Amino acid sequence: MRKTFVSGLITLGAGTAAVGTYLLVYRLWQEHWGATEEEIARLLPYDEVVPNPTWNATRAVTIAATPEQIWPFLIQIGWGRAGWYGYDWVDNGGKPSAWEILPEEQHLEVGKDFPMSPWTAQYCKAFEEPRWMLWRSTKDSKATSSDTSGTWLWYLDPINERHRRLITRMRDTYRWTNPLILPQQIILELGDLPFMRKCMLGIKARAERLSEQAQEHHAAGLRKRG
Repeated sequence: MRKTFVSGLITLGAGTAAVGTYLLVYRLWQEHWGATEEEIARLLPYDEVVPNPTWNATRAVTIAATPEQIWPFLIQIGWGRAGWYGYDWVDNGGKPSAWEILPEEQHLEVGKDFPMSPWTAQYCKAFEEPRWMLWRSTKDSKATSSDTSGTWLWYLDPINERHRRLITRMRDTYRWTNPLILPQQIILELGDLPFMRKCMLGIKARAERLSEQAQEHHAAGLRKRG
């Protein structure tokens, strides 16, 4: 009996330590990967739609490119389209993500879908081209708090003429009445950063390659004229 009691205490202590490490270390780090304190704290478009989020992830990466060179890669994203620029074997059915701009995927309007898989999607609810776009998981809702879906913002913040910060922000409130919410959300949270990090770095690589090609083309033109 005593041995069982001690074993239970050890198990409880280990579990508490694991949860504490997750909440105080990994979760804080993965919610804010790449973002500065100012970027984490600042207000971004439509933050008010989810005023008290349970999940509030702000990530950022610097891209050496203009908005016009970054934006096309954002609006063509999606399963079966340009892909997610990440782990294609998981998030694009094994099809390699595009490195080029796809003309047929360059039209953006409110309601446009961004497939996460063959069965799920996010939908554009508002945008300011080529600065930011807001997604939600429900097709018919507008960018208000009238439904329970969270928000997913893609935001290009200027640094200088040739550099931008790509900031993504996800805000959601968990529905605790669902008995499966805790294990589901922990699994989703654990897997979210690797995929988002890979996606954002994939956008960076593609936009910077496009920028380098444009600069090389411009330099070649100057040499030809000279």
